[in-house]
Amino acid sequence: MTLEETQGQEPLPAGKDRMQGAGKALHELLVSAQRRGCLTAGVYESAKLMNVDPDNVAFCVLAADEEDEGDIALQIHFTLIQAFCCENDIDIVRVSDLPKLAAAVGSSEESGEPRDLHCILITSPNEDAWKDPALEKLNCFCEESRNINEWVPTIVLPE
Repeated sequence: MTLEETQGQEPLPAGKDRMQGAGKALHELLVSAQRRGCLTAGVYESAKLMNVDPDNVAFCVLAADEEDEGDIALQIHFTLIQAFCCENDIDIVRVSDLPKLAAAVGSSEESGEPRDLHCILITSPNEDAWKDPALEKLNCFCEESRNINEWVPTIVLPE
């Protein structure tokens, strides 16, 4: 019996299926966190939250398209956020498809302003440690990735 089976969750598959399983889990986590009000979007909003309450952050998603790769300021922010997440044991992944990410969490605020989706934090709503099977799968995925020296794995969201 595996650890995942003892905790009542399905183990992530190996290889390409493992990546697809992680993408599906990330999509489920984003939708669930959005519904629960546990999602913070935006580089500056995320930095403020991490500064004030880092213990409440459960997961971090960094997203950039090819055109963002040349944005030096954004890359500096990403480097600082990655360092902070590593220092505070916060699992972190990258997503390279902003339109799919926007489809999962919504591309605009209630006020109609476009959302900054370059950094998304999933927070725990209380000390009771929010138990989401998708979050647990992603934590396992990140741990497995670190074991093969992939410190910030890139996840492909499902269609």
